[in-house]
Amino acid sequence: MGKFIPLSIPNFEGNEEKYVVDAIASTFVSTVGGYVTQMEKKMAEFLNVPNVAVCQSGTSALHLSLVEAEVKPGDVVIVPPLTFIAAVNPVKYQFATPVFIDCDDSFCMDPVKLRLFCEEECEWDGEKLNYKGAPVKALVVVHVFGNMADMESIMETAEKYNIKVVEDATEALGTKYTEGKYKDKYAGTIGDFGCYSFNGNKIITTGGGGAVTSNKPEVVDHLRFLSTQAKTDPHYYIHDEIGYNYRMTNLQAALGVAQMEELPEFIKRKQKNYDLYEKLFSGFEYGKLMPFREGTASNKWFYSLCIDRNYIKATMRDIIIALRERGMETRPIWGLINEQKPYEGEVTYKLEKAPYYASRILNIPSTTQITEEEIKYVVDEVKALLRSLANE
Repeated sequence: MGKFIPLSIPNFEGNEEKYVVDAIASTFVSTVGGYVTQMEKKMAEFLNVPNVAVCQSGTSALHLSLVEAEVKPGDVVIVPPLTFIAAVNPVKYQFATPVFIDCDDSFCMDPVKLRLFCEEECEWDGEKLNYKGAPVKALVVVHVFGNMADMESIMETAEKYNIKVVEDATEALGTKYTEGKYKDKYAGTIGDFGCYSFNGNKIITTGGGGAVTSNKPEVVDHLRFLSTQAKTDPHYYIHDEIGYNYRMTNLQAALGVAQMEELPEFIKRKQKNYDLYEKLFSGFEYGKLMPFREGTASNKWFYSLCIDRNYIKATMRDIIIALRERGMETRPIWGLINEQKPYEGEVTYKLEKAPYYASRILNIPSTTQITEEEIKYVVDEVKALLRSLANE
């Protein structure tokens, strides 16, 4: 294989250049412009929701959601340990306290352990749940790698205990339920808030950029208001609340509008490529391609190979370096957030599967431009490397 196979890179096959040039020609390149409005409309239509606000990043969407959920200093927010740290950092922006709940085999929050934590470790006073005297105000559930969390169970617990649910759908644009209570509902449209990311490695990109929605359209209007510095009077610069410089720019939105036109095709490719990987890895003795939740149609953003540590003792770093030398980009799943320096000493609850998968998951090339020939090459080289390591 002559060329290097990347992990996940942007795909600009449509009207990206045309729309960006048009935005530049209009001179509306900052946070005001027609493409910003178009991007919000296209997102709302795709997700089948009445209102979406676009912003600077998935992180800003998460932060705005916690602000709107009235998370205050000292409040408790339930979070996952096995995800990108940006899902949890906004909790610290609000000077709140994270509590880390284990994942299940989807890498998403374990609904059973969530319920047990609320029942066994907390106290219900009839209006709110308290953990060691502090109110449990919200929970952040991440749809990891485009895999839908068990939202039926999570929402049941959250509604019982009056906990606001922030869905981190930054990796899951286009993932939806195909059966059950939430049939045809997309990731990010079930909880109180839904957050999306258009970072460069996501299924669509605006360079940076994100979006936020809510189950109440008027809440989205307020989130949009907060994202533009909470200006109450546009002429006299009157501000009645603390606002943020979190609005998406028209240049970013121009790119995003073009990418939204291509999103259905990108999802089809992701699903087709995953199916080929699954077929080629079937029966492999030293690794298993992880499945996506039954009863859902996933955007299959990232593909995860679970390595058998009974035989493969090499570090993930050594494996990744060896595969790079063979012409492909791979990466480990994230380091556990509760083990990162800013989160040392924070409360964890029954962490078992999160550390298990943290040491075993290898993400393999999942870009929408990858060819069948390249997929076959990746599988052959990964198998050859792991077999050689198993025999050392």
